[in-house]
Amino acid sequence: MTPISDAAGAAPTPPDRLAIVSALGITQIFAWGASYYLPAVLAAPIAADTGWSLTWVVGGLSLGLLAAGAISPRVGRAIAKHGGRPVLAVSTGLFAAGLVGLSLANSLTAFLLAWVVIGFGMGAGLYDPAFATLGRLYGQSGRSAITSLTLFGGFASTVCWPLSAFLEARFGWRGTCLIYAALQLGMALPVYLFVLPREQKAIAHAPDQAPTSASKHEPATAPNLGLFLLLAATITLASVVSTVMSVHLLTVLKARGLTLAAAVSLGALVGPAQVAARAIEMAIARFHHPIWTKVAATSLVTIGLATLWAGGPMLTVALVLYGAGIGLESIARGTLPLAMFGAHRYPIIMGRIAMPSLIAQAAAPSIGAVLLESAGIDAALAAFIGAAAVNVVLVIGLYIGMNVRRPASR
Repeated sequence: MTPISDAAGAAPTPPDRLAIVSALGITQIFAWGASYYLPAVLAAPIAADTGWSLTWVVGGLSLGLLAAGAISPRVGRAIAKHGGRPVLAVSTGLFAAGLVGLSLANSLTAFLLAWVVIGFGMGAGLYDPAFATLGRLYGQSGRSAITSLTLFGGFASTVCWPLSAFLEARFGWRGTCLIYAALQLGMALPVYLFVLPREQKAIAHAPDQAPTSASKHEPATAPNLGLFLLLAATITLASVVSTVMSVHLLTVLKARGLTLAAAVSLGALVGPAQVAARAIEMAIARFHHPIWTKVAATSLVTIGLATLWAGGPMLTVALVLYGAGIGLESIARGTLPLAMFGAHRYPIIMGRIAMPSLIAQAAAPSIGAVLLESAGIDAALAAFIGAAAVNVVLVIGLYIGMNVRRPASR
């Protein structure tokens, strides 16, 4: 990481962590609310107003995720070279342009093209770029900042779903999109420009290249391609499982005999479980390597899904375990690559990992729907459990590979 220093060449001073994390946390809430969580509230009103198929309306998000995945490697290289400030600032313009495009769309083609622009904003402005920004600013000590940021992100749906419903009821879905666009330009852009520090330009390192002068806290050797691929695979598989379940959880719960109201109430446990698990992780993170966060995340997701499959009176426990697992997964996604590959390579690593993960997330809801319709609830849920269990095996393999390559830092 190129340190931030003054013009006189004084010793670098890390930017205030509370201010940076708080600023990124608030902007992350509205970045997620204006993109990933937007269709949950607006899809039905858009379909009703325009006559477009609900499948196509919701499919806009999948198209956006594909666009985000396509640009993620470029985003990682840009952050490695210039820092996160300019990249995140550009993301606000992309979000705003895409949201204005949605509000003005009079054809399905225009609507989907607007989602492509929003997708570029997602690739430049959601978790992975924010994690990379913190990694570049704070190096290996950025782990606690990344964990803190996920606490903010956990409230994105809690804040933005009610806000979107409130705005849609008063201004319609087109007005809601315009208001979110205004928030990006009027709130997020100034935060990025005036709170995030301007960083010196750095030479970007590819994942298979070691920096010429790493700090004593950096991994001492160049990253192993096998470990990188294994890490990317386990993060991608975790993204598939969590995306499928987030879309189809209510369907699964109703198949367990719950009414829609009861399913919604029970499903709401997932959010608080995520936040609680992240808070616990933040308190104990200094005592363990991030690989153990990843082990806990994949294990809890698997146990939670298996308990959900069993049904009966354990549904509450199942959702708490599952929610805790995906809450920890968000932390592991940001902290494990930093611990494994170091701050110099971190932005590029995150960009390259994000690409397959986002593309898989785009396809996951359709894959889940096909399984549910063709195989039935129990068989589909068994397949999801199998995928989660495979991920546990992948993480164990990653742990073994890390220890064969070099002892894991403590």
